[in-house]
Amino acid sequence: MLLDPWLWLGLFILLAYTIEAVTGFGSLVIALSLGALILPIPEMMPVVVPLNVLMTGYLVWRNHRHIYWPVLLKLILPLMLLGTAAGYVLRPWLGDDLLKLLFGMLVLWFASRELLRMYRGIKITPHPLMLSRALTFGAGITHGLFASGGPLLVYAIGGIQLDKSRMRATLLVVWLTLNSCLTALFLFDGTLIPSLPRLVLYLPLLVVGVLLGEFLHHRLDEQRFRQVVYGLLVLTGVLLIFKALEGYSGSMLS
Repeated sequence: MLLDPWLWLGLFILLAYTIEAVTGFGSLVIALSLGALILPIPEMMPVVVPLNVLMTGYLVWRNHRHIYWPVLLKLILPLMLLGTAAGYVLRPWLGDDLLKLLFGMLVLWFASRELLRMYRGIKITPHPLMLSRALTFGAGITHGLFASGGPLLVYAIGGIQLDKSRMRATLLVVWLTLNSCLTALFLFDGTLIPSLPRLVLYLPLLVVGVLLGEFLHHRLDEQRFRQVVYGLLVLTGVLLIFKALEGYSGSMLS
């Protein structure tokens, strides 16, 4: 039973939602990056994406007054929706090893950049508008590929002057919208229904993770905790890259 990869994914989901409740970011990135070490990314997405819809739906309802609609409707959502559709179409053509390689590179870039930024105290500066749009579209593609558009999107819009509450609420609407669309696509392509039993089993882990994270949030040094999480993601990204390259070398030898 301890060798069951889906049991381990449950542990990763609990860890991911606990971390998100403490730090406010990364449940899908953490759950998928750890899970991808033992399971194919396409098999996990119909389970973890609907879970995220439930959580973000609740959070959007609680924080709807802080949503900044001009940036959401004019810049982020149209490009993210187009990019997500493109990523969803591309995903079946890439294969699991290439998906793991690309995902590992994304996770490694994101976590290394955040660690460096925290260490050097680097301030985020605005990008030119065309670059922000290109990066936002790219974030949509990464979301369609592995439901993890957050790292690139935060980088794309990092220079926009919004207070913490408005930025958080606005991004929550993005994830709710995109992950709801992905869930609908999983229903149409036939992958959601077989995943429902696991989804139901993991629901209590989501609740426990949020409650545990709320408890820890007031008792941990968040800055130090973020450093540990980013360090874990750097290690995970490296392992994903090596695992993907190992798969490539094995397929070439065969």
